[in-house]
Order: sequence, then structure tokens, then C-alpha cells
Amino acid sequence: MRLASVTVDGVRRGGVVDGGSITLLTHTVDDVVRGAPIVRTEVVELADVRLESPLHRFNRDVLCTGWNYWDHFEESAGKREGQDPTSRPLRPTFFTKGPDTVIGPFDPIAYDPSLSQKWDYEAEIAMVIGRDGRSIPEQKALDHVFGFLVANDVSQRDLQRAHGGQWLKGKSLDATMPLGPWLTTTDSVDLSEMRVQCEVNGVLLQDASSTQMAFSFAQIIAELSEGMTLRAGDVVLTGTPSGVGNARDPQVFLRDGDVVVTRVSGLGELRNTVTLTDLGGR
Repeated sequence: MRLASVTVDGVRRGGVVDGGSITLLTHTVDDVVRGAPIVRTEVVELADVRLESPLHRFNRDVLCTGWNYWDHFEESAGKREGQDPTSRPLRPTFFTKGPDTVIGPFDPIAYDPSLSQKWDYEAEIAMVIGRDGRSIPEQKALDHVFGFLVANDVSQRDLQRAHGGQWLKGKSLDATMPLGPWLTTTDSVDLSEMRVQCEVNGVLLQDASSTQMAFSFAQIIAELSEGMTLRAGDVVLTGTPSGVGNARDPQVFLRDGDVVVTRVSGLGELRNTVTLTDLGGR
């Protein structure tokens, strides 16, 4: 099942996407993730509505996993401006990004060159927690996942390096993380392999399989939840593969007008245009 968010007559509604139509629900996707029943109402054509981010109500920051594809870890060696780890991490690397980063699958990506000159793309698979849990065993971890989405963890590399090696600031500028296009429930996802891709202006820059992940979806949940409660509605990003702009030679960074397409097989596609935006309040 694919759950999307749309606004109809000024009211945000959840909906079930089926082909070229969407069946509206009485509750939002945020409500359904937290246990509200799926009550179907009228059917409208997808062409007549605009898909928004499936989720709008966040319990906290978006939870993220870094360095979860070894090819990405290795491609950035020597390019982290003195912040390279001495070896591959033995356990998942976690960080967070602010929820105000989240935008919809077709919304503009905010771009303010006065804040950063190094805007980078990162195609990712995102998980959404559907059942609360703490210290969740790995073998039961996927029982706590409601579904999966496509995300792009757009990052500002110079900000990422400028604050003591902590990634929060360089990952948290407003309106920079596309999410969607819908939330695909776990029972509708082939977890054996998903293709993760990112194109910029029609050029394929990232192309990998989820089988290349260093730590599986279940391992991420088990490790993250150890002693820490995960709650229904939490969003967990699972890392990006190789091909990021900062690691290329020459480097490739996003600029005003660039069209970024992020897709994951079985989950859908995001299409966002980088758009000059005043984020500094000038």
C-alpha cells in the first residue's frame, strides 16, 4: 500500500495511491502511522492534486545513519578536511537533522549560496517507525517499521566541517530534504534489493543497491534503539552510496536551477529543482 499526503479544499488528507488515482482517507498519514484506522472516502485523480511530504508531524529530529555504504566511506577518504576516521566504523554512525528540512517530492530545494558554497546531494532510503520500542532485538526490528520512503539528504559540506566535526548544522538548513513521494508499507516492499539512484540535470551520479549497505535495516533499528525508545512516526535515514559531489574530481555541487531526481526501485521518485532562496533573513 502506498500512502500519500495531499491538500483538498484547504484540508490536508491522507490517501491510498493506486495507479493514476488516490483514494482519500479520513485521517492523515501521520495519524495512520500512529495507529488511526484506514477509512476510505472519495477517489480523485492524481493529476488533480499535488503530492506533499507524506509526513508533517515529527516527534523529534530526523534520525540518520552515516557511512552505511563502504564505497561512499572510501570515496571520501582524504576529502573530509582533517576529519577522517582512522578506520571503518564497527557500528553504525548516527546523527540527526532538523525536521524543518523536510519538503515534498516536487517542492523546490532551498538554495542560499551566502550560507554555503558546497551543496551536495545524497540519495537515501528512509524508514518510518510504526510501533514504539526500546532495545529492539535485530530479529524483531522490522516488526517496528511501518514503511519506507525516498529521501535526499542534501548537505552543505563546508558547514558540515565547520562545527567541530558534528554534522547537524551542515545537514539542517530549512527546506532542503525532499521526502516521498509516498509512504510504502513494509508488506509492499521487496527488502531483498532496492536500487538507489540520483540524477542531476539528467546525469546519473549515484547508482547502487541496498545490498551494499554496511549495516542492514534491522541492524540500524536494533543499534539505534538500544536503551533509546523509538516511537511511531520517527523517520530514520539509512545512508547514501558513492557518487556524492564532494568526493568527485572535479567536485560537483548543486546550483540554482539544477533538477535533482532521486529514485528507489519499488518506492518511487522525487523530482526537485534547486531554487535560490533567502534563508539568512537578509
